[in-house]
Amino acid sequence: MGSHARPNRIHRTGVRVAMVALVGAALPLTAGGLAEAATPGATHSADDNGHKGGEAAGAQDAKDQAAPQINADHAFLLDARDGSQERELWGGVKADESVSMASTTKIMTALVVLKHPEWLNRQITVKQEYRDYVQKVGGSTADLQTGDRLTVEQMLHAMLIPSGDDAAMALADNFGSGDTQDARIADFVNQMNVEALQLGMTGTHFDSFDGISQGNNHSTARDLAKLGQRAMLQPVFADVVKKTQFKTEAPAANGHIRYYTWDNTNKLLSSYDGALGIKTGSGPESGYALVFAAKRDNRTLVGAILRDDQGRFDDAAKMLDWGFAH
Repeated sequence: MGSHARPNRIHRTGVRVAMVALVGAALPLTAGGLAEAATPGATHSADDNGHKGGEAAGAQDAKDQAAPQINADHAFLLDARDGSQERELWGGVKADESVSMASTTKIMTALVVLKHPEWLNRQITVKQEYRDYVQKVGGSTADLQTGDRLTVEQMLHAMLIPSGDDAAMALADNFGSGDTQDARIADFVNQMNVEALQLGMTGTHFDSFDGISQGNNHSTARDLAKLGQRAMLQPVFADVVKKTQFKTEAPAANGHIRYYTWDNTNKLLSSYDGALGIKTGSGPESGYALVFAAKRDNRTLVGAILRDDQGRFDDAAKMLDWGFAH
């Protein structure tokens, strides 16, 4: 079947797994093997202390139910209601403190790209500069191969599922305006900030298309939950982030066909009943981040956690359990 390329596994924005294979020429380009999100996994249930009798138990129940018991202070949960409407359910004590957001940045990258849905089938050629960038910054990768031609929609999968910084750079380079790559990327980041202002994300600023900050890339849990809710209104975005795995193929530079397999970094998809996405993030300065969504009984909740530890998925499950119980 040809050679296999081993992906880089680097920890700045989290471990990412990507696999590629190259086989003979003259195969047609078709997208295949799309795996749907596996949501029926382990189900978390809300605390049932409320079933205890007596006034003392009732008072304790009220105290326990006042907030989800999680480790993260930078946390926020909202009820998405009917589409664009939202209702605050709960915020941590630092829900409005601006901190580094790591690869959750890529939610906004995707949102800016999706302002041009007519370009979803447009092909982007992978430049060596995209691979060099990942090596230089120690970023996460979709292991895109130089010269391969992927559509914008495939690039969105490569960015959001294995959190590929190479794919994020490819999108910024192709959706920004300017005569040089630096100018195009700067213009794209400016578009991200314009969109943030339009969404009322007052605690957010971007200086990066992927979360590798130049010192001024930050957001709040409240802003990111709002961003996640708006992004999930985009059908293409919602379809991408719910997949636990994605397989696709693309024309390679030598005329052969390259096969890619990307696994989702969001472990909540396979461990929480009703999980819909959305995006992970991690880094030495950022800690562990997660923007997440789940649906049960016709209710959709969206939340965000920043500066957590490796228990971010457990914390998200506790927040969701608490939200669905209220």
